[in-house]
Amino acid sequence: MTAAACSGGDGQVVVDVHNHFYPVSYLRELRRSPGAAALEGDPDGEGDVILRYSGDYNVIVHGHRRLDSRLRDMDSAGVDVHVLSLTTPGAHVEPPERGRALARLVNEEFAAAAAGHGGRFQAFAALPLQDPPAARIELEYACGRLGLCGGLLFSNVNGTYPDDESFWPLYEAAAGMGVPLFIHPTTPAYPGPLLDYRLVAIEGFLFDTTTAVSRMVFAGVFERFPGLTLILAHLGGTLPYLAERMDRAYDAYPESRARITRRPGEVLRERCYLDAVNFDQEALRLGLSFAGVDRVLLGSDYPHQVGDMPRAVRTVRGLDVPDDVRAAILGGNAVRLLNLAA
Repeated sequence: MTAAACSGGDGQVVVDVHNHFYPVSYLRELRRSPGAAALEGDPDGEGDVILRYSGDYNVIVHGHRRLDSRLRDMDSAGVDVHVLSLTTPGAHVEPPERGRALARLVNEEFAAAAAGHGGRFQAFAALPLQDPPAARIELEYACGRLGLCGGLLFSNVNGTYPDDESFWPLYEAAAGMGVPLFIHPTTPAYPGPLLDYRLVAIEGFLFDTTTAVSRMVFAGVFERFPGLTLILAHLGGTLPYLAERMDRAYDAYPESRARITRRPGEVLRERCYLDAVNFDQEALRLGLSFAGVDRVLLGSDYPHQVGDMPRAVRTVRGLDVPDDVRAAILGGNAVRLLNLAA
């Protein structure tokens, strides 16, 4: 795609890297044959539908499944490019064979969206993470054959966290191809206290991202795969706040430095990008201070109930930062990282 072909009125390309799309063919399959994820309602109809899975549910509106509705909302918010991702429950909650089929179905539709709308869409590949060798194959197919710009990695895969060595061939492939993995949270492995009040989505997601990435750091995943790059959802969970404590732990606890030779904060700053799905400007300033101005990316969580694309853009545009920093967050960093101008 050519990012220069879809710049806003001020010449600044605006790229939203955290938003979600459910291809209608995927939804039809869930309705036809419910499994770990089940659909309530008609994905081809006019009304909203409900996607239920263990620990949470999603209300699927038109923007989740109709590109024409999404394009109208993007134009209204001043967003040029959406990097689509499937989000929860993902393909990994199903048996392996079905997970592989669902991931391929989603990625083919993502590629069609990217090819058919004048550069307005790109995508992170859905992966059958319950079958790590198949996930590697699908990442290579989606990014190598279909031209997608990275892969989606969940904070845990049916209770297994991403520091597990079974995922290491996937990281080897991502590093070798030079594509990032977008780590998105899902229901924590032990969600008991979070099952009321939608606390899984409010807090559990952020905590699970924190746990997942912390485990990857302390397990030495980034030292083993020096080309691996992650994009962390929701401003990195609580990692910008906790990184200083992680560094103190590295100094204080032998267990914390058993498998690594570098301080955790240094690793996080070097290997991770943060999306700006936190619409509090003070929180964004912490994220910028922690990660650096070249490692924060616009995100909206559109069209989830808790997402807000216009507010996401307004929050970044209203930051008291130099114009070049604002431009980098709005799109320049994403264009560079995801090679959108190639």
